[in-house]
Amino acid sequence: MSERIIDTHLHIWDLQRAEYPWLSGDTSILNRSYAIDQLGKEREEAGVTEAILVQASGNAEDTGLMFEVAAANEWITGVVAWLPLQQPEETAAQLELYRKNPMFKGVRHQIHDEQDPQWLLQPAVIESLQLLAKENIPYDLVGIRAEHISTALELSGRVPGLRMIFDHLNQPPIAKGEKFGEWGQLMREAAALPQFHAKISGLGTTTGRGKDWSAEDIRPYIAFILDHFGTSRCMLGGDWPVALLAGSYVHTWAVYRKLINELLPAQEATKIFSANAVAFYGL
Repeated sequence: MSERIIDTHLHIWDLQRAEYPWLSGDTSILNRSYAIDQLGKEREEAGVTEAILVQASGNAEDTGLMFEVAAANEWITGVVAWLPLQQPEETAAQLELYRKNPMFKGVRHQIHDEQDPQWLLQPAVIESLQLLAKENIPYDLVGIRAEHISTALELSGRVPGLRMIFDHLNQPPIAKGEKFGEWGQLMREAAALPQFHAKISGLGTTTGRGKDWSAEDIRPYIAFILDHFGTSRCMLGGDWPVALLAGSYVHTWAVYRKLINELLPAQEATKIFSANAVAFYGL
């Protein structure tokens, strides 16, 4: 039997089915639809056995598409959905519907696209996040600035029961070659709180080197995260198709698997590859 490898961060989008404001004016390869069947052979070659679909836009249409695709593909074992967090009553109503879907495993909002880095601290948003905490539904944090981490730290005090995970490690300063600066200090603070988890994903694009990056570019940052968060609160994500800006899906996974296997003994590596994702998302 092949090793269980869970990709905790996979996207799809269909420009005919939903609106994706962040793609407006984008001239890269990302500005087109990406369907799940485009990944078939590469996923097998990468050794990924299952995956979680993560929201790509702040609307119900995107979430509906993910649920539809998850229902039709056995290897998709979860969906991180979008909810209208600024409207607690609507959030509660949607939550009631989503909870009936066995694929519903978490929630995300694209806070990195919001002008206010403290978007999550709005009273209405906190009220909605308290609903998630009450239901033990985890929340994906997609931050790109130090302020996003400090906001998450403040949020942890206001909603102590909310389990959160830093997507893409909240953009470590790999491109600047910084080890580890303000990012490192804030992530140490987060790691000291058990409600925070870390998703090792999107690091190829974070290097800022296009397709010219290697395991050595990201090794120190992965080692740092494993050291501070421990081996029970970290997991892996391929970030397809965004990560195509930094090379193939197969290359991304080859690098991640190589580093985890070199940095950890087999029993601990298994936690990063699958066990932690199962526990965090309730797969």
